Amino acid sequence: QVQVVESGGGLVQAGGSLRLSCTLSGRTFRFYVMGWFRQAPGKEREFVARVSRDGGSTGYADSVKGRFTISRDVAENTVYLQMNSLKPEDSAVYYCAADITAVTDSVSGYKHWGQGTQVTVSS
Repeated sequence: QVQVVESGGGLVQAGGSLRLSCTLSGRTFRFYVMGWFRQAPGKEREFVARVSRDGGSTGYADSVKGRFTISRDVAENTVYLQMNSLKPEDSAVYYCAADITAVTDSVSGYKHWGQGTQVTVSS
């Protein structure tokens, strides 16, 4: 079975930075497209970023482009989300997701999900 676990959330002031980490176990890490999503209270879970199997291709939501960076470390079976210039509207539970195919940047495009990690940005 595939297991996905996120960590690194916390409280940060606006303009600050956080780095989230996500590990995948139970299957070969390099076979999976990895993505980050977030969900704020009263809102739908939304796509944030995605990285390809080999780490050579990335994609971002317009709301985070230029501020967030997704990357992966194959040796450590870990994907990261470096979040800079954080804004209060970035506050949400952040979820890591994995899928063999991930044909769409949407919740339905990913089969395996972590439990989420809370990110709170204060003004």
